[in-house]
Amino acid sequence: MPPNYVKAYLKRSKNDANDAAAICEAVQRPTMRFVPTKTRDQQAALMLHRTRQLLVRQRTMLSNAMRGHLAELGIVSAKGRHGTAELLKIIADANDDRIPSAAQACFNALGRQYNMIAMEIGESTSAFMLGIARAKRAGVWKRSRA
Repeated sequence: MPPNYVKAYLKRSKNDANDAAAICEAVQRPTMRFVPTKTRDQQAALMLHRTRQLLVRQRTMLSNAMRGHLAELGIVSAKGRHGTAELLKIIADANDDRIPSAAQACFNALGRQYNMIAMEIGESTSAFMLGIARAKRAGVWKRSRA
């Protein structure tokens, strides 16, 4: 049951006893609508989505960090993954004298982390697509219109 449905039955200040009384009152109402519990497969699919979103955010953070640090050294590139790919090539080039040796170790760490996260995103995308294919074969695939 969503919390906002129970809020109307809360009489006094918010504490555990009053919350319990409001829930009991709300449950007894004949017009109360309940949220169906998710299956384990639905929970797993949601976990996959959230994990992938987290990894994409982390990849973006790493890309922005590399772009900002290299811009301070006068090295700029286009936005997006193609621009980041150019920066990763510059970072990987040990003969590039535009990056100070002290900063090279930092950039190498950022580059390794970026590549690792990109690989994880690819794996989670593959798992997601595999799940969609299974759901379509089972006839339970529904695309939300939200």
